[in-house]
Amino acid sequence: MRSRELDPSASPLDYYGYELRRARESAGLTLAQLGAIVFCTGSLIGQIETAARVPQRDFSERLDAALGTDGLFSRLVGMVLRSQLPGWFQPVAEMEAKATYISTYQCQLVHGLLQTEGYARAVLGIEQGKRLDEMVAARLERQRVLERDQPPVLWTVLDEAVLHREVGGPDVMRVQLSYLLDLFGKPWMELQVLPFTAGQHTGLMGSFTLLRFGDHPDVYYSESYDSGHMTANPQVIKERSVGYARLQAEALSPRESAALVARVREERYGEHTGPGACAVA
Repeated sequence: MRSRELDPSASPLDYYGYELRRARESAGLTLAQLGAIVFCTGSLIGQIETAARVPQRDFSERLDAALGTDGLFSRLVGMVLRSQLPGWFQPVAEMEAKATYISTYQCQLVHGLLQTEGYARAVLGIEQGKRLDEMVAARLERQRVLERDQPPVLWTVLDEAVLHREVGGPDVMRVQLSYLLDLFGKPWMELQVLPFTAGQHTGLMGSFTLLRFGDHPDVYYSESYDSGHMTANPQVIKERSVGYARLQAEALSPRESAALVARVREERYGEHTGPGACAVA
């Protein structure tokens, strides 16, 4: 592959490629030799070195082990993947990663922090073609905030419609709802379902998220088709906080919510062995 000089200050992806080439050459390895060590082709290594491909996290971890780079590429890949998010959403993701308390109401889809890979791929695949793998990886990277030693408190209210909207097909939904069920009872996390029987409620205007910080004013976030709106206006925060509290009060309890998720999973997406067979959760 023809070598291309990179400006490491051009973008996180260029910086990653620059450092990869430098580390590989310092180790005295060809593209093919390094590819064999980290279980990929030399061509893929070359594409990443020239910023033509976006690296994944598991690839970066294998690089660190192969090149003895003390976690360098595992650290850089987070920055690279965040840069693949839409430009208008990147500030939101940064705030999300710093928040100590996240409260969100979702009326159409499972929140991005709680999506399985299959669900995320189905959602993003509607309009993402060539960059689908990168966008999915970036969304899953966001979820690493929940794996920290001290993760943010995450309180999610899902409209019941989210459970019934078939995203990606029955298999994808079955896995997604099973994942949600596994979240019930986890520390620092709570999930409620707002049932259809709630009727009119304060979330009818759409999904929104409230972000709270230890040393920063609270932030309200909502989004439209291809843009987001974020504000720290105290009056907006007050109104939306009260609205969210009302949603929590009108939603099913966590125990009742778990029972509803399990019932929908079984009745709509359960595996059937034949006519009249019982659904398998």
